[in-house]
Amino acid sequence: MSRKLEFGSAEDVGMDARRISYLKELTREWIARGAFPGAVYLIARKGVIVAHEALGHAVKTPFEREIRKDTIFDMASLTKVMATATSIMTLVERGRISLQERVVDFFPGVKWRHKDVTLWHLLTHTSGLPPFKPIHRLGREGIIRAILESEQLSKPGERVIYSDLGYILLGEIVKEVSGKSLDVYAREEIFGPLGMEDTMFNPPDHLRERIAATEFCKWRGRVLIGEVHDERAYALGGVAGHAGLFSKAYDVAVFAQMFLNMGEYGGVRVLSPAAVREMTRDHTAGLGASRGLGWVINSKNVTSSGDLLSKSAYGHTGFTGTSLWIDPELELLVVLLTNRVHPTRENELLLSFRPLFHNVVAGALKC
Repeated sequence: MSRKLEFGSAEDVGMDARRISYLKELTREWIARGAFPGAVYLIARKGVIVAHEALGHAVKTPFEREIRKDTIFDMASLTKVMATATSIMTLVERGRISLQERVVDFFPGVKWRHKDVTLWHLLTHTSGLPPFKPIHRLGREGIIRAILESEQLSKPGERVIYSDLGYILLGEIVKEVSGKSLDVYAREEIFGPLGMEDTMFNPPDHLRERIAATEFCKWRGRVLIGEVHDERAYALGGVAGHAGLFSKAYDVAVFAQMFLNMGEYGGVRVLSPAAVREMTRDHTAGLGASRGLGWVINSKNVTSSGDLLSKSAYGHTGFTGTSLWIDPELELLVVLLTNRVHPTRENELLLSFRPLFHNVVAGALKC
């Protein structure tokens, strides 16, 4: 059944409103403990938004600004699923590319050690590429060349090694195949059609007062508000396949509901049901982690989802403090956006908070 998000009662969709209310106290407690300055969360079941709250601060330094429900966050690695993997799959559906195509064929003239790496390997983090490299001072061409000339840490398909570098290449492949940069392509084919008006790369200055701050960046010499936190994405002009997207909780929920609707939302089809099924199944059983095409698949090795979501759930997190979990079995989506790296990334309390938060959400289900 295709559903469009609407606000309603928790009780009407089989959830306990009293238990949902626990989330406010829990979130305030962890703000006080210093896990993050502020948070916006949105929970929906069967298309009904049962909670949408904003608590704490969007900015604490060099000035203070309270958070709002429409605060825009640096989504960090949620870029991988919301922009990059979804864009790649739209191109697959249109017959422009195949997941079995070799990555090296998209970058002629560059020597790559492993010529049998495919798009599927990049999407599932099984290419063998290292997680990251300090390449942000090399310029666009230097960054791409440095990635392609990297030594592989394992043979393609041998094990999961989470790699930002692979998704940088995927973003460049979207541009190569479509003739449009990733930001333009994703806006025209995903965010615009879905009405996600506050989802974009490189947000304009007039939105600055609605954007949550991230880290004080030593090499840029300022607290970052409205410019991408990730150094490599910044070096690539703010548009990259692994990071750079900005969004708000409601827009992220629309994207999630599109997946729950098997690729359609509000009369607009972004993906086919076949593509959604392929993106959200476990492709990497036995390789050290459970991965779909972009998505993390819930398993005993995943901590951010908590203990009570079903094994059909899938999601992703972002380094800046963002997360999205979708559970098709429970018909549930959970958006949790924080600015935990503000003003410093030396803070990992969020890693303990996330599973507790998701346990409260799942524990509120009565059926």
